Amino acid sequence: MNDTVVITFPYSRTDAERIAAFLNADIVEYSSDIFSTVFAGRKRIVALMSMGIVVRKIASLLDDKWTDPAVVVVSPDLRFAVPVLGGHHGANSLAKELAGLGLVPVITTATESRGRDSVETIAERTGTEVLNRDSTRQVNAALLENDIPVHAVHGPAIVLAGPGVSLLVRKGVYSVGIGCRKGIRPEEVSDAVRTALAENGIAPEDVLIYATTQKKFNETGLVEAVASLSGNLIFLDDDTINAQAGTGPSRATRLGLLGVAEPCALAVSGSRTLVMGKKVFGRVTVAIAR
Repeated sequence: MNDTVVITFPYSRTDAERIAAFLNADIVEYSSDIFSTVFAGRKRIVALMSMGIVVRKIASLLDDKWTDPAVVVVSPDLRFAVPVLGGHHGANSLAKELAGLGLVPVITTATESRGRDSVETIAERTGTEVLNRDSTRQVNAALLENDIPVHAVHGPAIVLAGPGVSLLVRKGVYSVGIGCRKGIRPEEVSDAVRTALAENGIAPEDVLIYATTQKKFNETGLVEAVASLSGNLIFLDDDTINAQAGTGPSRATRLGLLGVAEPCALAVSGSRTLVMGKKVFGRVTVAIAR
């Protein structure tokens, strides 16, 4: 199944085939439930029809801008390509791609309509993911008025950032939460993580981020282990850890924490879903989320 789909009425089939060939996309004909059918399984949806139909059909399907598909409406006269959903998450670029067919992309997101980058487009261009997604609203607002510096940090390194700083890390699917005993050795951590990943059929390069509590800030063995895995390690504050739900009991409660491995993995994950609950490997505890 292709990531891109073109939805059309039968009378627009010829035009839809032209669009689909250009985008290397699939074609499906419109039905009352077609949007609910394709919404979860496709990343990009082109709807060759009036915008009103599309808005009414997708309204009840919206969940999260970071996971919803990009939706672009193409006017029936093939004049305009209008991003309706996910402008910063693929719809703007899809509309601009359709300019290759002579369509006019109608961009309405504040940054890009003014010819400025958004955090999300910078991430797309650099092949990275936005780690702290809540930061994008503040940073994108600042980008409307000023040139915001982009700092490249080459590890091993530790970055301390406030809420108005967007952190971009290399792409990956999984997040790994790590807890460990005091004075842990690097090889203990790296062996535990590699074993946990292997047990779940996950390659180290598929890990987006590693996370632990800020109480482990001075554990050099942990820092060195993640660096040896070519990973990015962040330290989470107590409030972020304790705000997570769906984790099991933990001895970390004596430290005032809900837990370490599981809540840390969930806090920096994309879909907030545990792939592997916390598992103890000697003096290291590992949890994996996606």
